[in-house]
Amino acid sequence: MITKVRKGIQSLAFLTVLLLLNACSKPLDWPDSPLYIFEQGEPKSGQPFDLETARNEIVGHYAHYDVVAYEDTTTKTTMRSFIVSYGFTDFYLDEGKLMQADRFVHASQKLSRKNASSGISDEAVQAIKPRVQEVDLSFKDGRWHVYRPATPSLLGITGDAMKPLSTDPDDPNLTDPDQDGNPGVTVSISVGRFFKGEIYIIRREIFSNHVILNNNGTLSGHVEDRSEQFVVGASKKILNQPSNSIQHPDRGLSQILLVPIDPGIDTPQELMEIRDKIFPKEPTFYLEND
Repeated sequence: MITKVRKGIQSLAFLTVLLLLNACSKPLDWPDSPLYIFEQGEPKSGQPFDLETARNEIVGHYAHYDVVAYEDTTTKTTMRSFIVSYGFTDFYLDEGKLMQADRFVHASQKLSRKNASSGISDEAVQAIKPRVQEVDLSFKDGRWHVYRPATPSLLGITGDAMKPLSTDPDDPNLTDPDQDGNPGVTVSISVGRFFKGEIYIIRREIFSNHVILNNNGTLSGHVEDRSEQFVVGASKKILNQPSNSIQHPDRGLSQILLVPIDPGIDTPQELMEIRDKIFPKEPTFYLEND
């Protein structure tokens, strides 16, 4: 699948919310899988006949939407969450190679606890800089498949992205991509009306995308996320703890949709203005009036 800018983002480590909630309560169940059934059309019908035609048809400017499901097992009771990422994906040809460039602009998180919430600023999301990557294009079962291999990138720290993420909270290579005066990326946490705090994290983003070309010109599939994360500090001592957010293995809970759009639509504001017209509703663990 293609891009996800994941994303992100993907696995923001909302660790201690778990400790502050009722440790004996059961987390809400996952929604039914798959979250979405995207229009694909009949196999072979409407699909390009050869590799060159397929490349040329995929080239373009796309609005990016992906959802990744995580489970955090660092506490007595598991916390389940979705990270929903928005951005732009561009496919272009470079000496005959099909290249993919991703840019993320906004992300939200859905938690399996009604009285807990967390968030990350758009500045932090936009600091995620996936490398431009050549994608693999193949024809299987009557459809064109696009695979974007993982290209590790760092967030909140500089260094060699091909090496494991640092676990030193005083690492001299820490940065402040959201420019709020705190090391790494700031994640805000609230529980009910009485507790609010922040944790400061660094990440090594490692995601790959598997998508297929649909007959309506969209690309859809699933995201694989093997990102690493480390908490380098927190606004409150109780929040300064390890996190272990792992992607849920069900592919139907981590989906991606790329929708071709006018090249002139290129800002976060423009994308979010058309969000409801081109993307499905964000997943949730409960109805708002539950």
